[in-house]
Amino acid sequence: MHSEFFHIAYHDLIKIGLSIFFGGILGLERQYKHKTAGFRTIILICLGSALFTLVAQKGGTNVNANVITGIGFIGAGVIFKDGFSVSGLTTAAVIWISAAIGVATGTGDYTLAMVATALTICILSVFSLFEDYMNKIHSKKIYNLVFTDVNFDDIKSFESLVIVHHLKSERLSINKKDNNLQALIEVTGHQENINKLNEQLAISPLVKSF
Repeated sequence: MHSEFFHIAYHDLIKIGLSIFFGGILGLERQYKHKTAGFRTIILICLGSALFTLVAQKGGTNVNANVITGIGFIGAGVIFKDGFSVSGLTTAAVIWISAAIGVATGTGDYTLAMVATALTICILSVFSLFEDYMNKIHSKKIYNLVFTDVNFDDIKSFESLVIVHHLKSERLSINKKDNNLQALIEVTGHQENINKLNEQLAISPLVKSF
């Protein structure tokens, strides 16, 4: 058997190593935040994208579109919907960008891959502080209110309480179930004020649950 069969070009090894390195940097950030796609997952995605690109270059084919399609399926798998909240969107985006970095590494564009990795880490860490601040000063909570009776004035009392706490509210739905009035109301404003509203609701005799 010819020795060329087992031969791997030095520059290909560099691409493989760098794809693991770049993927590891992104993976550490996700692992640190206890996300679904963590350290090993992001490394494998970045490495796999680089390998697909290397194989495509050697075979004269273009598989980038297929890589993007495949990554789309993986990204969709980490998005979860729980009631009115959706989680996993940022992790799905990291999966997508890690694949792009892997492709860039596979094509030998190390500078682009390095800059993209640095920018991604910057967005995930530094920009998240700004995002947290924005969420704090303009937070949103959807209350699934269950009142103790079927008095519609209770909803007005709740909305008055919202105004007292310097918040805004919007009625989403109102219905009656099991001799209780239920209302779905979206409240927006400063997170501290929402916390104070929660404390007030916890001791309110009008509200059964929220």
